[in-house]
Amino acid sequence: MAIIEIRSLTKTFGKIRAVRGIDLTIDEGEIFGLLGPNGAGKTTTIGMLCTIIRPTSGTGIIAGFDIVRHPTQVRQNVGIVFQDPTLDTILTGRENLQLHARLYGIPARERNRWIEEMLELVDLRERADDLTKTYSGGMRRRLELARGLLHRPAVLFLDEPTLGLDPQTRARTWEYIRKMAQKEKTTVVLTTHYMEEAQLMCDRIGIIDAGKIIALDTPGNMIDRMGGDIVAINAPNPPLDQIRSLPYVSEIKTAGETTEITMKSAHLHLAGLLALIRDVRSVEMRKPTLNDVFIKLTGRDIREDNAENGGSWIETIARYKQRGK
Repeated sequence: MAIIEIRSLTKTFGKIRAVRGIDLTIDEGEIFGLLGPNGAGKTTTIGMLCTIIRPTSGTGIIAGFDIVRHPTQVRQNVGIVFQDPTLDTILTGRENLQLHARLYGIPARERNRWIEEMLELVDLRERADDLTKTYSGGMRRRLELARGLLHRPAVLFLDEPTLGLDPQTRARTWEYIRKMAQKEKTTVVLTTHYMEEAQLMCDRIGIIDAGKIIALDTPGNMIDRMGGDIVAINAPNPPLDQIRSLPYVSEIKTAGETTEITMKSAHLHLAGLLALIRDVRSVEMRKPTLNDVFIKLTGRDIREDNAENGGSWIETIARYKQRGK
């Protein structure tokens, strides 16, 4: 059953068309990744769904409530974990959750029980009464996840949930996200520039560019459409026309003396391919990844793009508004 329904959603900032008619349905309990280069429109789309900004046209429905006509009800049904830390570091972990519970109007008879359940879920009960300024980065992120889920939202929006965490803490954070999504039956919508995480964790991926959804499928299906394995060969002057004519070759890209060839069943055809090329210095063969899909569709590497143009949802929206004046 759909928990999010988006129809012809658009947003303009002055002369800038940030979102250009998005249609999208996300099911209850799904972990959905919205990926795109900076300026593609994902930040604005999520901002509209969270009722942070108002759409120019189109509709968005979350848990049965219209994002324009019923913003209060929408906010009651969503949780948000921002990229930048938003905890009050002079409060304890428990006090942060108590403040959030009061702001969302959680009844007093439920408040303490729900807080204890969330602390247990993210393994913070033993540190619940310590000031959050004494927490590690991973602990703070876990507390923010607990806070985002405390009021039992139908949808949890995560903006770069593991950015800046070490690999071990990133892995544990994803375990908590998956566990919470399953336990609370919460739909998760996330952005991330760690493509391997999106490939592993998301049920479906939507890739957005120039304000439109340009690809929508499971990570596995997207990768399968790449057309086979990727073989990178370092050699001077390879016979590109001959290689391109091979029936098992679907795509060729060159960079200097390195030729990257997408081909079906590379383990069966590699010897025949190499027989055409002289002075081979090195060969690398690998399976395609979601990052390869992203580069093919957008022409950019999401890591490089975010490194150059990074920023939180709020910062990106502010840039759009400034540019649109």
